[in-house]
Amino acid sequence: MSPGPVDAAPGTRPVRGATYPPGTIGAMDSSNTRRQATRQKLFEAAVTLIAEQGFSSTTVDEIAERAGVAKGTVYYNFASKTVLFEELLRHGVELLTTSLQNASDENAERGGSHVDGLDAMIRAGLHFISRYPALTQLYVAELWRTNRAWQSTLMMVRQRAIAVIEAELRDGVAAGELSEDIDIALTASALFGMVLVAALDWQSYQPERSLDDVHAALSLLLQGRVGGGAVAPG
Repeated sequence: MSPGPVDAAPGTRPVRGATYPPGTIGAMDSSNTRRQATRQKLFEAAVTLIAEQGFSSTTVDEIAERAGVAKGTVYYNFASKTVLFEELLRHGVELLTTSLQNASDENAERGGSHVDGLDAMIRAGLHFISRYPALTQLYVAELWRTNRAWQSTLMMVRQRAIAVIEAELRDGVAAGELSEDIDIALTASALFGMVLVAALDWQSYQPERSLDDVHAALSLLLQGRVGGGAVAPG
């Protein structure tokens, strides 16, 4: 006789393929995993369609069809198309923020300088955009619109990404690697924008270039404009 379903032990992940009674930790974890997978499919379908057709022209039916789910599944996960798109932007920028922070942390673990940390974030940003070009195009387009329901959310998550760059700049100034004259907030925004615009130009007009090639060009710009070291007194 086969053993009955059991819950996952505390602190462990549920076993793939196992059956768990409703209401147990294993069942809830398995359900959450499935829901996250469904939401990811919806995100990917929505970003592709909206990049192709625009937000207004994209229907919930099309998103459901592209994701391979029922229309009701879209509304089960998101109250409306607007909510889906807002969450899509939030999700994307948070992924980018995590990527930038990881690049900074890994550089610090290697004992790199703060300028090296900024350079690592540039590379991470380029890699992210090359992986999610449609999402980046949508993000840049939405930055210029002020009549969207999700504008305040977009500004908030954008600031979280830029705050990672600001922290690296601030630490670089404190360590004497960067000039105290640097306007940290504006410089962080400029670096963020530089990567976005350069990457989109690369993807759209110079796709023959490699990521290493584009990164090398931006790295030289960073080293020349930001990484010149603290200004010595005259």
